Amino acid sequence: MSLAIAYTRAQVGIDAPAVTVEVHLSGGLPSFSIVGLPEAAVKESRERVRSALINSGFEFPQRRITVNLAPADLPKEGGRYDLAIAVGILAATNQLPAKSLADVEVIGELALSGELRPVTGVLPVALACRSEQRHLLLPEMNQNEALMASGLSVLPAGHLLQVCAHLQGSELIPVAQAPVQPFSTDASGPDLGDVKGQAQAKRALEVAAAGGHNILLVGPPGSGKSMLANRLPGLLPQMTEQEALEVAAVYSITQSSSETRLPRKRPFRAPHHTASSVALVGGGGNPKPGEISLAHQGILFLDELPEFSRKVLEVLREPLESGEILISRAARQSTFPAQFQLVTAMNPCPCGYYADGTDRCRCSPDQIRRYQGKVSGPLLDRIDLQLSVQALSQQEMIEIPQAQESSESVRARVVRSRQVQLSRQGLPNQALTGPQLETLCQIEQKDKEMLAKALEKLQLSARAYHRVLRVARTIADLAGSEKVERSHLMEALSYRIAARSSLN
Repeated sequence: MSLAIAYTRAQVGIDAPAVTVEVHLSGGLPSFSIVGLPEAAVKESRERVRSALINSGFEFPQRRITVNLAPADLPKEGGRYDLAIAVGILAATNQLPAKSLADVEVIGELALSGELRPVTGVLPVALACRSEQRHLLLPEMNQNEALMASGLSVLPAGHLLQVCAHLQGSELIPVAQAPVQPFSTDASGPDLGDVKGQAQAKRALEVAAAGGHNILLVGPPGSGKSMLANRLPGLLPQMTEQEALEVAAVYSITQSSSETRLPRKRPFRAPHHTASSVALVGGGGNPKPGEISLAHQGILFLDELPEFSRKVLEVLREPLESGEILISRAARQSTFPAQFQLVTAMNPCPCGYYADGTDRCRCSPDQIRRYQGKVSGPLLDRIDLQLSVQALSQQEMIEIPQAQESSESVRARVVRSRQVQLSRQGLPNQALTGPQLETLCQIEQKDKEMLAKALEKLQLSARAYHRVLRVARTIADLAGSEKVERSHLMEALSYRIAARSSLN
C-alpha cells in the first residue's frame, strides 16, 4: 500500500481542530517533503522521524515520500505531528496494518531514539477526541492531563516500539485509569478570620464573592488591602466540572501538566505592575493566553493599580464586558476565554496618606490629580464596588483580637446566594443583562425617585446604574429577599460613594 492516513490534532488557541496526516509513497529519487502549511518545527520532523524509525529497527523507505497535513490552510507548528507522521509512513510501507489507524488519534513528539516526548495542549485534544469517540494514543508524560477528560480511552506509550506493538495487536497498551475522585483535594488558602477589624471591607468582599462583582480597594499603606484581596478566593464557590475543564484547558496550552485531577480552587493571578499589555491580553506569533485568560473563572488581582501603565489598564475594558479575548494575526485569529473577577487596590496619592485622617500627606493637589488620573473613568465605571479601606488605629492593632468570622462560614452564605442566582437566571448577578435587570430588579416608585436623585448627584453613567442594580440584587439574595428593597439599594450605592472621599 502506498497511501496511508493517520489522525491527529492541531492547536489553535484553546481549540484542537482535527488534522488528517496523509502519507503517499511514489517512485523517483528519494525525498521527504511535508506540505500543508508546516512551520519550521514541523519541517524539522523529517529528521526526527527518519532517525526514530531507523533507531527503532524499522525500514525507512528509499522512495519519494509526501506527507500532507490537511486542512492545508491551517497553520501547523511544533513537534506534535511526529508520531502521526511516523505511523503513517509505517502503514504506507505495510510495516503496520493501515486499518489499525482508523479509530485512533495519535499525538506526540519523537526523540531520535524513538522515545516519545510530551507536548502542550493535550487537554483540548482529549476533549475533542472524546467527542469523536476515538482512542487517544499519546506520550506517557501527557496521560494525566488527558485523563481529566472523563470517558476517554487514553493509551499512554513511552516509545515508538510500544505504539507499533499495540497497533499490530501483538502487545496491547492497557487503557489508563482515571482517578475515582475527579477533583483535586487541595482547597486550602488564607482565611478571612486572620484579618483584624475591617467589618465594612469584609462585607464588601462577601457581596463581591456572592455576585461575582469587580471591586476596588482604596486606602493608605498597611491598611490591609492586599491581605483582604488574597482572601477573596476562599470565599468563592468551588468550580464545577465544566468550569474546571475550561480552566485546565487554558493552562494546558501554556505548559504540560502533571496533575491527575481537575483543579478545585479558582485561579488567582496577581501580575506585577511592570507587566505589559501583551502579558495581560496574550499574544505572540502563535498566540498564547495572557494573565486575563489565566484568571478565567477566577480572580485577576492588580495591586498598586496606578503604577500600571495607562495603556495596560485600558486593555481590561473590553474583556470585562465581553468575557473573552480575540487576538488577531495576519494568518489566524485565536479566541481565549476571559470571564474573570477583577480585584484592584491602590493608594489615594503618591505618598499614600491622603484623606487618612492625619496630616501626614505632603502631596500637592496637582500630584494627587495626576496620580489618580492614571486610572481612567471608563475603567472605574466598570468596577462595581469601590471601597475606602482605612488603617486600623494603634489601639485596635495592639489589643487582643476577638474571634473573627472564618472564610468557611462566609463562603456558606456565598454558596447559598450563588445557588439562588443559578436556579433563577442560570448565571451570576454580575452577568445580568439589561432586560434581565428590569425583570429581576423591580423596585417601588419611591425607590426609583430616590435612585434617580442619587444618580444625578453622583453623576453616574447608565453602565454604573446597571451595576448598582446588580449589586443590590446580590445584597437582596444574601438577605434571602425576593425583592430589591430600599436598604439593598442604599448599601449598593454606598459602595459607589465610599471611595469618593479618597478619590477626588
